[in-house]
Amino acid sequence: MRWSAIALAGLGALAGTAGAPLRAETGHDGLTVTGTIRLRLDAIDGQARTGANSHDVLYESRTQIRAAWQRDWLHLVGELHDSRVGGANPGTPLGTGEVNTLEPVIAYVQADLGPVFGPGSTASVQAGRLGLSLGSRRLVAIDDYRNTITAFTGLRGDIATPSGIKATVFYALPLLRLPDDGPGLRANRFALDKESFDTVLWGGFLAQQRKGSPLLREIAFLHLGERDVPGRPSRDRSLDTLSLRLVREPRPGAVEWGLEGIYQWGSISATAAAGAPRQSVSASFVRAHVGYSFTGPWQPHVQLEFDRASGDGPGGSYGRFDTLYGMRRADLAPAGLYNAIVRSNVVSPGIRVEVTPSKRVDAFLGYRALWLADRRDAFSSTGVRDVSGASGTWAGHQFDGRIRWWLVPQRWRFEITTVLLAKGRFLRTAPNAPPGATTRYGSLNLTLSF
Repeated sequence: MRWSAIALAGLGALAGTAGAPLRAETGHDGLTVTGTIRLRLDAIDGQARTGANSHDVLYESRTQIRAAWQRDWLHLVGELHDSRVGGANPGTPLGTGEVNTLEPVIAYVQADLGPVFGPGSTASVQAGRLGLSLGSRRLVAIDDYRNTITAFTGLRGDIATPSGIKATVFYALPLLRLPDDGPGLRANRFALDKESFDTVLWGGFLAQQRKGSPLLREIAFLHLGERDVPGRPSRDRSLDTLSLRLVREPRPGAVEWGLEGIYQWGSISATAAAGAPRQSVSASFVRAHVGYSFTGPWQPHVQLEFDRASGDGPGGSYGRFDTLYGMRRADLAPAGLYNAIVRSNVVSPGIRVEVTPSKRVDAFLGYRALWLADRRDAFSSTGVRDVSGASGTWAGHQFDGRIRWWLVPQRWRFEITTVLLAKGRFLRTAPNAPPGATTRYGSLNLTLSF
């Protein structure tokens, strides 16, 4: 295929610019400096999303430098991120998930409080710019596949007890990544991100997993409050989200399983226009999986999984599930130019097979069948919609694979990601469906750790 040949040539060109002289530096007085440089080439043929080029090639780079200083109970942590793209044009579906130039994304102070909740317990607090990955990461996460991360300014507290109880509470203002306009993103312009009390996320996670037990129990509650700011209208979301999770974690030669249910309620404006009427929210997400980890060579792991995220149907309430700041790659599909599947208006059973042939190589191959939870809502994140419902609910078959190989252990890693989406009736016949019966996506990634 022409796009794959272009991708291979492009990655070779990018690899020639990698910052090979950079290396780890560990100073005295508890100072450690580390980082990564990732070069990526995204290519897509037969885009499934509306309003974007059918064929596209995008070059991405992401540099992350982390400095951490520790003295006894005190930690100071900072991270500078530089995420850029090349090859974009006005038809490229480009957003702040791809570009964030020279941004001090992480900058916080942490205090370890010691056993304040009894012998054997630990407690800590953080304040500043934070990266949050909490619980199953389906509501709040650092999405490592994406070219940029979501960060927050706020406070976080953690405790852990000898009985296996862990609790996290936080109050945070999500950073608005800037610039966020098309010309600014394509030019990789510099603008510092900002936060405000116009968007606030707070909540807590409480989990228990006894020492030596594979069983994890977890409950979480989150509240997102959002309102308009000048020049940036919003849906004025006021969402409460309750999550319950029960997981038996993978162990060699044993069956694992997991159940997670999330319910969301609150209110939202019907549109982003000023004065738009309010709607009550009632949305849900369910995930279940069961798997088995084999012993022996290659350590095969097989998992059956099912995900359902509600959509918005007719009626007075709003039913489309909002995954807030959650990741998608670990469960559903990659971001980047593909970015077609999120936890909104989707029903998807699937199977995944993972193997680890050696300490330097791992791979997986997955399959998902895709339906709409509500035939009148847009399918997932594609923007494809049939308000009449006449196009049905069948969205298609998705095949997803990845191979990762440490060329130099702990230093250079190469990754190939591929997705094939055989479009179903809905994605082929809905009124605004992009042409074509198949979407082909691939990315080549080269990461230097120093």
